[in-house]
Amino acid sequence: MQEPGRAGGPGGLRDLGIRLLLGFVVSGSCLLGVEAVLLDAFRIPTRSMEGTLLAGDFLLVSKARYLRGRALKGLGLPVDLTQDRGDVVVFHPPHSPAKYYVKRIVGLPGDTVAMRRGLVTINGQPLDEPYAHSSGLPDGHHRSMNWQLDHRTAQGPRPTRDNWGPLVVPEGHYFVLGDNRDNSEDSRYWGFVDGAQIVGEPWRVYYSQEPVAEVNARVAQVRWDRIGELVE
Repeated sequence: MQEPGRAGGPGGLRDLGIRLLLGFVVSGSCLLGVEAVLLDAFRIPTRSMEGTLLAGDFLLVSKARYLRGRALKGLGLPVDLTQDRGDVVVFHPPHSPAKYYVKRIVGLPGDTVAMRRGLVTINGQPLDEPYAHSSGLPDGHHRSMNWQLDHRTAQGPRPTRDNWGPLVVPEGHYFVLGDNRDNSEDSRYWGFVDGAQIVGEPWRVYYSQEPVAEVNARVAQVRWDRIGELVE
């Protein structure tokens, strides 16, 4: 006679099947849990990063480095969470901390940043930005730029979209801009980004379609050529 619960008899096969099913369920749940923690999905709603990211792109954002780093920091262990110039990051902006923005880092802690006639300078030197572009719209001032007046290192005319600074980036903070310089709400308008508010880095475009507002009555077209594209 077979012992209950052992493989070989009907009861044993049934128990084995149940264990295998539970194993698949637990493994799948763990995998989904890890993915939810380490990756997140975001949609690009505006043209502010056009040239690199398009309105209607859906991104997978890697959060692993930041979660691991903050966990180590919470344990009192040394950790380096600094960013490099040119990194594209997802963060909570200082003026609206519940929202997520995607921009590119141009100014690092301690940098003196400025823009003259649409060209960014870092510590007095022009910054090479092959990713940036301008549509040639007329320059202009917005009242939200007035925060810069208390941070400038030299006097001058009021800041405008294409002419501002020089500003020194505080320790632990970054100055970010959108690649579409004529159509981006970024550090020019609301200030520096606290490094602690950076939550991840865009990794890949997992889906992309035309913005609904642009297609009127016709069906939005899927941008098949962008699916799977790395974000750089």
